Amino acid sequence: MKTALLLAGMIGLWTSGALAADPAEGRKVAARCQACHGIDGIAKLPIAPNLAGESAGYLETQLKAFKDGKRENAMMTVVVKDLTAEQIADVAAWYESIEVTVKLPE
Repeated sequence: MKTALLLAGMIGLWTSGALAADPAEGRKVAARCQACHGIDGIAKLPIAPNLAGESAGYLETQLKAFKDGKRENAMMTVVVKDLTAEQIADVAAWYESIEVTVKLPE
């Protein structure tokens, strides 16, 4: 019973954070990302990863790591240094919301 309540609480915390993020606001924040990652999340530079369709949780973790200095990259450090936690969540939600489709060759 305690495990079920704990799990329910954890799910509640996770979903409440996800619901608070605003992809529309994130698109505005992504304007500072578009030179490398594209507003559509498809990288414009060969050294930049594609972000379209990536998990918001993963993106938030990585952006916070750049902001906190746990990950180092000169460009990313400059880009994220003044982002708030809300802006990080919003931009992560924006890139997660982009639907990526793949067509295999025949």
